[in-house]
Amino acid sequence: MPTRIFLFVLVLLALIYPWQPAGSYPIDGYQNTGMDRLKRLQDMDSAQLVRTLPYGARHPLEYIRLNLMDDPILDLPATDDQLQQELESMLPIFHPSYSLAVFDMTPGSERYAERNPERGYQPGSVGKLAVVTALFCELENLFIDDLDARRKILQERVVKAGPFGVYDHHTIPRYDVETSRYTRGIVNERDEFSLYEWIDHMLSVSNNGAASIVWREAILMRVFGKEYPNLTHEQMMDYFKTTPYEEKRDIAEDVINGPLRDMGIEHEEWRLGTMFTRGASGIVPPKGGSIGTTRGLMKWLVALESGRVIDPYSSLEIKRLMYMTDRRIRYAHAPALDSAAVYFKSGSLYGCIPGTSCGKYRGNRMNYMNSVCIVEQPDGKRYMVVLMSNVLSRNSAYDHQVLATRIDKVIRGTERKDPSESYGTGE
Repeated sequence: MPTRIFLFVLVLLALIYPWQPAGSYPIDGYQNTGMDRLKRLQDMDSAQLVRTLPYGARHPLEYIRLNLMDDPILDLPATDDQLQQELESMLPIFHPSYSLAVFDMTPGSERYAERNPERGYQPGSVGKLAVVTALFCELENLFIDDLDARRKILQERVVKAGPFGVYDHHTIPRYDVETSRYTRGIVNERDEFSLYEWIDHMLSVSNNGAASIVWREAILMRVFGKEYPNLTHEQMMDYFKTTPYEEKRDIAEDVINGPLRDMGIEHEEWRLGTMFTRGASGIVPPKGGSIGTTRGLMKWLVALESGRVIDPYSSLEIKRLMYMTDRRIRYAHAPALDSAAVYFKSGSLYGCIPGTSCGKYRGNRMNYMNSVCIVEQPDGKRYMVVLMSNVLSRNSAYDHQVLATRIDKVIRGTERKDPSESYGTGE
């Protein structure tokens, strides 16, 4: 699209949809969550936010809805022949390792397609969606009929990182609401944040230490029950020091994978077996390994939009926490999504053969890159995508962006009508 036309469209959209501040969790929800990072975005003037965030990242809290709540879906639908053919026509230019699931959930035009749906990949940071699911499951167990109590403990329960939080290179934001001082840094053992903030660090900047801490807190909710809100850091550490190896391992595995099984996601479709940091895995032993498939993750997305990830409250709150307004990367970075609301999680895991030349996200032993995305375009199109790849020695981020653009065109009906036409190359 020519630059002038693109700018005109953005201006027109701004007139149709008045500007509202928003954050990774929409920032007009700061009062509900107490996330200091959102207060910083709320304090920015509109010009700063426009420069910082794409239009689709600036929706208010009230915008976010569960798209399938009125007609919940209990299982994945049969594949749509036309959508399947359109997707298959674009994929051969990419590496054969790619797996893909696409669900157009636009009212009146629901359709589904998938490719290599049962091929297993290391989920990487996409697995953090299972962690937030586990925490909300345990919250529901603690406070079945009291949503206010769930919100209150998320906002007011402050926990210390300890050894679970180390080590990870992903920096987290720190904002002092009194002095307006903003810094970023890695998690250290002394860091203290609310449960809401640890979840936000886990999802918005994909911090591994935060993920281990959130998983830890879900375990503690299971073990201590009604005593959990008053549990001290010392009591927590004493539990993990004195509990037998096998007991910690089995509880951790059940806490993280049990909710997935309850949603109908099978053991070979998606599971987590190891915590995200060495500090945590040295305390809580791994069990069963980790795997993800596009079918398993798409089942989770469908459950989320149907209000079945634990319950409607949990599903909506998790979707809000996925609202991507920090830095859009990989699949979500495609310019075609700038005006869309994007709910997103990306994950990667790479490894190098010893003694060889190997770069970041260019692993020559393994090089997983995965994207889970819900897209809501201003024209009313609503769809979900799960994309997983393992292309050795190549950073697949650009390919994910190219696919995001082409999938968006297919779903919105702006792509060619003859699916047999050639796409050219993806380079």
